Amino acid sequence: MSDPKEDLKEYAGGWITERKHVETPMFLKLAFPVIGLCCTAYIVMQMYGDVDHATRGKFVQQFVKATQTSPALQYTVAILALVYVLIMTVFVYRTFKED
Repeated sequence: MSDPKEDLKEYAGGWITERKHVETPMFLKLAFPVIGLCCTAYIVMQMYGDVDHATRGKFVQQFVKATQTSPALQYTVAILALVYVLIMTVFVYRTFKED
């Protein structure tokens, strides 16, 4: 039999260990893109703040006018976040052949 230490692969100086030939659980593979897409949607939906809120909506609208919020910058950040989610999803679902 092989030594159990030989089946482990260490990352980050031993903080993260991985056992060779063990698949990642499907719920983790689904969690990464779902959380990333939710974060990207939050960036877009809250671009101008909570302007539709009953009590503080008017204050948020005044703040947006005073600070001159840039929608182009926030769309750029949202697009970068979406690209990151797509790259990460490809990385998560790709199977590595390592021997």
